[in-house]
Amino acid sequence: MPSLAEVVDVVIGVDTHKHTHTAAVVDASTGGLLAELTAPTDPGGYQQLLDLARQHGARAWALEGAGGYGAGLARHLVAAGEQVIELDRPARAPRRHGAKSDSLDAARAAREALGRSHLAQVKSDGPRAQLAALMAARRSAVEAATLAQRQLHALVIAAPETLRAMFRGQSTTAMTTTATRLRTRASWDAHTVTTATVLRALARRTTALQREARDHEHAMATIVRAWRPDLLEQPGIGTIVAAQVLICWSHPGRIRSEAAFAMLAGTAPIPASSGLRTRHRLNRSGDRQLNRALHVVALSRTRYDERTSDYVERRRAQGKTDREIRRCLKRYIARDLFRQLEHGALPA
Repeated sequence: MPSLAEVVDVVIGVDTHKHTHTAAVVDASTGGLLAELTAPTDPGGYQQLLDLARQHGARAWALEGAGGYGAGLARHLVAAGEQVIELDRPARAPRRHGAKSDSLDAARAAREALGRSHLAQVKSDGPRAQLAALMAARRSAVEAATLAQRQLHALVIAAPETLRAMFRGQSTTAMTTTATRLRTRASWDAHTVTTATVLRALARRTTALQREARDHEHAMATIVRAWRPDLLEQPGIGTIVAAQVLICWSHPGRIRSEAAFAMLAGTAPIPASSGLRTRHRLNRSGDRQLNRALHVVALSRTRYDERTSDYVERRRAQGKTDREIRRCLKRYIARDLFRQLEHGALPA
């Protein structure tokens, strides 16, 4: 695979922000700064940056935050047929020993892209972007509902006995239902009335958030079934897991290999050999939401899939711990899913 410097004349690094983007045009052969420009984050500003780049030869764009502050610019450039590279993180080490500014960060982004052996494509829009938005909203609703339930539990524990007696021995679901139907009584003192009012508000908030989370999940299910229904046929994979895998994968060709997808998921062990001893350490980087999704699949298959259960027993007989076995399963699942996503039949 040729290096970036062999196929382009310049690399335009972009330091993205909420209101402005700063671009630096860097010569691909020498790394020298040729031009720079700061433009607003609107279609007019995007066109200014594109016009600057078109004054030079063959080019590539290196964007930090292409899925965040730089999303609008990335879409504009892709629509114009430009080659766009996404940088997962800026180079931190040089900043400790030198100055920092938007223009310097933009130039560093371009030089970092020139120095990388593997370049990442920008994630696609369409169904993937829809799933990402729904996933973010669902996760927020679930977390907020969980927080409200914890607050409800804490208030019940400290509530007057009149209220505590209504909830004693109930599960969380039953407590939420009971609190939703609470009505104040004239015989209660001010403390009891206030506590009952707050418990009712928390319970109704929990119910509304849970309903919102279900609505988001149903919307995700519709998108997944229309885009890649084959994922849902795999054991242990439901709507949430399938959506998370598709969000990280994005489209064919973005991730170069099975090993790269396993590394993205944080399931590929990191070599940590020294001297004559060969060993590996646990990979704690990568996309932790994708890693969590694979963990759910591994647990489900261990429990309900006969082939996986047989594999677990065989590995236990070899002296492997359950934790080591799960790591092996997650790595296998990541590679298997990548093969299916890249080479499986797409729906008509």
